[in-house]
Amino acid sequence: MPRTVSAREAEQTVAATDLKSAYRRIMDDHFPDHMEITFVGETGRQTLAYQKVTWVIDGEEKGLRYGENPGQEAALYRLVNGNLSLGGAITVRPGRYLASEVELLQSGKHPGKINITDIDNALGILRYLADSPSAIIVKHNNPCGAARGSTLAEAYRKAHMADRLAAFGGAIALNREVDTDTARLVAETYAEVIAAPEYAPGAMEILSRWKNLRVMRIANMERLESFIGATYVDFKSLIDGGIIAQSAFVPRTLRTTDFLPAQATYKGREYRAARAPDPREMEDLLFGWLVETGVSSNSVLYVKDGATVGIGTGEQDRVGVAEIARDKAYRKLADRIAWETFQAPYASLPKPEARQEIDREVVRQKGGISGSCMVSDGFFPFRDGVDVGIREGVTAIVQPGGSERDFESIEACNESGVAMVFTGQRSFKH
Repeated sequence: MPRTVSAREAEQTVAATDLKSAYRRIMDDHFPDHMEITFVGETGRQTLAYQKVTWVIDGEEKGLRYGENPGQEAALYRLVNGNLSLGGAITVRPGRYLASEVELLQSGKHPGKINITDIDNALGILRYLADSPSAIIVKHNNPCGAARGSTLAEAYRKAHMADRLAAFGGAIALNREVDTDTARLVAETYAEVIAAPEYAPGAMEILSRWKNLRVMRIANMERLESFIGATYVDFKSLIDGGIIAQSAFVPRTLRTTDFLPAQATYKGREYRAARAPDPREMEDLLFGWLVETGVSSNSVLYVKDGATVGIGTGEQDRVGVAEIARDKAYRKLADRIAWETFQAPYASLPKPEARQEIDREVVRQKGGISGSCMVSDGFFPFRDGVDVGIREGVTAIVQPGGSERDFESIEACNESGVAMVFTGQRSFKH
């Protein structure tokens, strides 16, 4: 007797045969409206209470469109009650909502899980950049461009041009009111999401050119700086249903004065970086280190003049990720020059001589890395990692330190007149 096909299986079959409709359809989720997580210990019971978030769009009340992929049910919950204290650390208090309760000024369609998590990751970086107009563009939960500027439009332009190709379809987070100048720049290309504390008169009209752009207003963003040092419980579910709970990462290096001298002892000999970073390098090192908190490990960044130049993410070895960041910087600079000169992507330039001229300029500038700072979320186990950056002309490096062979990295810097400082804290993110 043939097996009866369930409604869920039928839906999955349709999705598998019609991929476009799978992206358009909103998943029904079976997650409850409320969730509680209780920690039981010597101090008694501590319960965190959550409420599912939904939006009414085109007359339909739903939560997240789907999870990381169509066909995956997902739900977003906001913390509505309970205070948790673990090991002396008190978690974020209820009611200080950011990405868990965004106000949708324009949507076109319901947000998905990735839209929310990308904006959340951008906010995690922006909280450290409150002192200046700043822009973070995130794609697949990693920043592809980050910058600060004298104006919001300048910050966004720098962040966008850091990796114009990856920024397409990304999530944009801005820490100032979006004025019409910034809105016009944003509207020049497609984005999935834009989040800001407010939008000036006329900005929404410009952004509405993209009907499916989710325009989010997050009023609490004006108080992002108050989230510095605040922690929360980070949950990771395992394949067998188990859960790892950890406190969220809190960087200790928040000012240039927090950097530590790069020094090490090896076989009784003392090694110390011969040159300290100058003020400009210090600012870029700090900027890069704080952007690094939102980048998947292993990672290496190159930053210059308050903007990312190349971002290498998720590689298994440190010299490899330093090379990935280098190679990306070369490719992105070539595309930037092509766009600014010919208003066309590098790969689409019809004349080979035009590409050859751009290639020569990219080599001359060493992908824009020359004069930049190098940032690593973990220590360099050998000098080959720092040598990648030094060959491209970096002038200063920051890393946690703590390798048995830190002396090698220090020697490499001293040989080339490159400054190096330590943070004394690793910044892995998985």
